[in-house]
Amino acid sequence: MKSLLGVLLLATFIFGGAVAQSATAPTKAAQPMSDAIATAAPVYRALAALEGGERFPQGAQLLRIHAGKATPLVAGFYATADAQVSFRGDAVLFAARPTAADHWQIWEQPLPAGAPRKLFAGAEDAIRPLYLPLGQFVFALHTASGFQLQVAGKGTDAPLARIADDAGATLLQLSHVPGNAIPDDVLHDGRILFESVYPMGAGKTPEMYLVYSDGSGVESYRCDHGVARWGGHQMSSGDVVFTHGPTLARFNSPLAHEVPIAAPHADYAGGIVEMPAGSWLLSARSSPAGHYGLRIFKPGAAAAQQSLFALTDRDVAEPVVVAPRTRPNYHPSAVHPWNYANQLALDARIGRDGNLAQTPARVRLETLDSAGRVVANGTAPIESDGSFFVQTPADRAIRFVLLDAEGRTVRQQEGWFWIRAGEQRICVGCHAGPERSPDNRVPEVLLKTTTPVNLTGHAAQNAAEAPGGK
Repeated sequence: MKSLLGVLLLATFIFGGAVAQSATAPTKAAQPMSDAIATAAPVYRALAALEGGERFPQGAQLLRIHAGKATPLVAGFYATADAQVSFRGDAVLFAARPTAADHWQIWEQPLPAGAPRKLFAGAEDAIRPLYLPLGQFVFALHTASGFQLQVAGKGTDAPLARIADDAGATLLQLSHVPGNAIPDDVLHDGRILFESVYPMGAGKTPEMYLVYSDGSGVESYRCDHGVARWGGHQMSSGDVVFTHGPTLARFNSPLAHEVPIAAPHADYAGGIVEMPAGSWLLSARSSPAGHYGLRIFKPGAAAAQQSLFALTDRDVAEPVVVAPRTRPNYHPSAVHPWNYANQLALDARIGRDGNLAQTPARVRLETLDSAGRVVANGTAPIESDGSFFVQTPADRAIRFVLLDAEGRTVRQQEGWFWIRAGEQRICVGCHAGPERSPDNRVPEVLLKTTTPVNLTGHAAQNAAEAPGGK
């Protein structure tokens, strides 16, 4: 006897209308399960936003799936997508286009019922909203330089505070590189997991990164780049599960590289979420010629995927579970009220591509001007232990180039990153993770001075507030 998890629901979907009921009703033996919300669309292009494009070129609609039946989550919109359930399980953030002429906006729908309310609407598309603690949310806003991460709301002292009606009037831009940044999840520790490309701001391969909710601490999740990966979500174990398209993989705490997941071969859309009982809810299709549908997968059982819901002529993707969930930790910001940032490198000789045999003589900082041209902001000496300490422009795309005594390039960053205004950042080396940290000792540069070399491109400001300032 088939349970609900084994039923493939074949339905005809009409935008703005109802969804036909399944041809096979769930049996009495079916076990109760949480409702799910997913996006149904004639065409779903999972990676289009990473190129600044439209993921739903023919429209989309959010469906609530309950007891084997699907109904529109909200009515009266031209298009809806990108659902995320609140920590209490009593509301849903989503992106919507009220009419075909509108850009994507951010809305919230109370559960189990109620009138939706608009939280943000701008002159460009706003997509993929995610709840943050203290009454804020993060989303991607299309700008002249691509989709950039934004945090909306001032925040409150209440961990599960309701998002204020005027939250969209207060925005903090988190990302500052050319290209696109799309949020995927908010991790247990409060960091935001997002997709961009590698090298960031300069490449084409989808990759995953982390940033704190104040825009500080941006970094690659792992440095074993090369294979496209996207759609990351964190599970209760702490592992982050994602897809390469035809395969699944995870990041776990002990290892500095990804770990493959044994799962049936399929074309996975990403955005895998964990069910309360421990199984995974995911969107997949048997081949690129078919449509994505929802499946249940029990980790550790490679052949245990079961169809949950599908439509004959629509992709069904981006599932979420309607249930309360653990609130992430709040990240208290450590940035200072400066218009620049400080960066300390512990050992520039260390790099993902191998350690340098000789210590570079100087480091050059590069940034981009308003026309997107590379500009050199000056150089600073590198000490014999590979350390350097510099003051950099804030909230702008930057990168470092290592030079020998004759000024020739020894190694350089291919992509870009940013440092938030008022951030004091310490890095291990040249694109090297914390697992390669040097010995615990005072860097030579700090034995000489605690005043960073000014590479901002203008005279230092607020010097009295800077470390080592007078």
